[in-house]
This record gives sequence, structure tokens and C-alpha cells, in this order.
Amino acid sequence: MIVTGGNRGIGRAVVERFLAEGHKVAALSRGGDAPDGALGVVCDVADAASVEAAFSQVEAVHGPVGIAVANAGVTQDTLLLRMSEEDWRAVVDVNVTGAFHVAKRAVKSMLRAKWGRLVFTGSVVGLYGSAGQANYCASKAALVGLARSITREVGARGITANVVAPGFIETDMTAKLDEATQAKYRAAIPAARLGLADEVAAAVAYLCCDEAGYVSGAVLPVDGGLGMGH
Repeated sequence: MIVTGGNRGIGRAVVERFLAEGHKVAALSRGGDAPDGALGVVCDVADAASVEAAFSQVEAVHGPVGIAVANAGVTQDTLLLRMSEEDWRAVVDVNVTGAFHVAKRAVKSMLRAKWGRLVFTGSVVGLYGSAGQANYCASKAALVGLARSITREVGARGITANVVAPGFIETDMTAKLDEATQAKYRAAIPAARLGLADEVAAAVAYLCCDEAGYVSGAVLPVDGGLGMGH
């Protein structure tokens, strides 16, 4: 299996979860570093050729890819009227086009095997919205349409495509926020706390297991109740 952005944060937790379950895991990232036990592969998901090369490298070591978690993502936050074309493209190229590249390449192997699991890391703000994140929110909302279109195209071949939608999760990014900002987030979350990367990884693991073979085109929130109704 492959996990993009598997070197840190949620992606790293997913890699470690699947390693613990006995899977052969490749962590794809721009730097190529990976948790112990995983195959580290350099990959820029925004570049189709880089994705092709990464998959070929993984397949040479681990064999065909049956599970692909498109987790790599970036932010470039600013208010709409201040958002440049570069701000928009930088986020969409990685978060949407990168997911497309991964899914397209992964489905080739999955079709031959008549089995596969695609999981896209979305976000609660993909449907909830967030001021100053028009590019990021649009990119995460797009993943829902991508997963559902893939489901309609290849669902009859034993392939599922789903979105896991984390809320505010304890990562290196949120750790940099000041206490007042973190308190504001906690106050808006019914669970009254930030989530853990391991909790997101558990949701991804479920969507990839055999028992989830009848779950496809779904959005699975892991947000402490923040996005209810969205």
C-alpha cells in the first residue's frame, strides 16, 4: 500500500497503523523520509511523472498497490480578495490534482486485481467552510466529488473510494497555534478537545479493511462533532 504525505502528521500515523497490522507500506513524500519499517519514496504528487515513477518503485519492491491513501496536502491561507493565482494553484495542484494523479495510477493495479481501496484525506472545512481558506476548502470539497465519481466508475470491480474528513487534529501544525486560538477551537467542538492523528488513522484503517467493502463514496468525519449537518 502507499500513503502520500506519509512522513508526518496524519499520514505518518496512517503508515504506522498499517505497519502494525502487518502491511507492506510505502510512504511517499517530497523528502522521501518515512517511519521505521516503511519504504520511503520521493514523490511530488502534483507531478504526474513523479507519481508514475514512485508507483513503479513501490511495485518493484512490494508488488501491485491494492491500497492507496491520498493524504498529501498543503495550505496557503489568506482572504479571498488577497489570494493570488499562485496561492490558489499551489493548493489545488497538490490537494486535488495530486489526489487525481494518485487515484488514476492506483486504479490500474486495482482493476487487474478486482479489489482496491482508495482513501482521500479531506477536511471538515471542505463542507463546513472556513474564512481565509477558500482555496483549501474548495480543494477538500473536490475530493468528495472525485471519490464519488470513482465509485460510480469502478465500484463494480471490488474497488471502493472514500473520504475521511478530519477536524482539528493534534499535529505539528496545530501545536504552533497559541493557547487562545486552541481554546477557541476546543470551544467550538462538541467533544471539547482536539483529535488525535491515531484516531484518523483508525478511520482510514476501517475504510481499507475487507469488512468495509460495501462502503464507498462516503465521507467519514473524524471531527469530534464539529461538522454535524455538513
